[in-house]
Amino acid sequence: MNTRTYETAAPRAVAFIGLGVMGYPMAGHLARAGHRVTVYNRSPAKAAAWVAEYGGASAPTPRAAAAGAEFVFACVGNDDDLRSVTLGADGAFAGMAAGAIFVDHTTASAAVARELHAAARAAGLHFVDAPVSGGQAGAVNGALTVMCGGDAAPFEAMKPVALNYAKAVTRVGESGAGQLAKMVNQVAIAGLVQGLAEAIAFGMRAGLDMPQVLDVIGKGAAQSWQMDNRGKTMVEDKFDFGFAVDWMRKDLGLVLDEARRNGAQMPVTALVDQFYAEVQALGGRRWDTSSLIRRLKK
Repeated sequence: MNTRTYETAAPRAVAFIGLGVMGYPMAGHLARAGHRVTVYNRSPAKAAAWVAEYGGASAPTPRAAAAGAEFVFACVGNDDDLRSVTLGADGAFAGMAAGAIFVDHTTASAAVARELHAAARAAGLHFVDAPVSGGQAGAVNGALTVMCGGDAAPFEAMKPVALNYAKAVTRVGESGAGQLAKMVNQVAIAGLVQGLAEAIAFGMRAGLDMPQVLDVIGKGAAQSWQMDNRGKTMVEDKFDFGFAVDWMRKDLGLVLDEARRNGAQMPVTALVDQFYAEVQALGGRRWDTSSLIRRLKK
């Protein structure tokens, strides 16, 4: 049963492009909140399934989905996917009315965010880069954290709508800043998960009752979301909890590319990225990110 309490903003005409594990439930929250939602997905069958579950309508192209929408939300795979649904004759920008706002929830590069912000402005549109944190569970439960870059006025306009699937929606700076903040988020997670993996593997080899140890140290300075939510499943060798290794490697690639541009030193992040490559080689491309411990159990 859905128990989410929704924002009471007036119903809007919105589009949602990309119905993957994140976009499908995010668009669903918008429909349940009373917004008039038109969806587009590269696989029409997924769009048809969404309409059967939530109502609304589907469209054959991003342009058609965006026609008449005040807000166009997207959550796709990468920079190239994002360009493919925004630009060109069938892209969303071609269908949007002047003043409409495109909100991009894809984890992509800061460079593509700035590129599309400029393209939108030239077309009389607005573009907000708005990557999310919270994973599949956060999307399903309407509890995502959204970090946004772009102009202040369109951000303020989109915020009450986005709060229908998020617990926090925050502008962190100008165009591209949302993507950079998401990179900071991924760096922090990658290093933390590696530390947790080493700690658990060490404790197991030392013969400790690791579930008990995690309960004890989780009440002190070592406590973290990852420990609380993934520590015991790492002990149990269970890695089916959403955010996949393939996706983390894509995100860390964005981080390392940006670091080469801005001169940041990322020795631990680069090393953990290679550890994730080892997990991929073990067959763990779709395991969740806590599977870093698997390479220590070989």
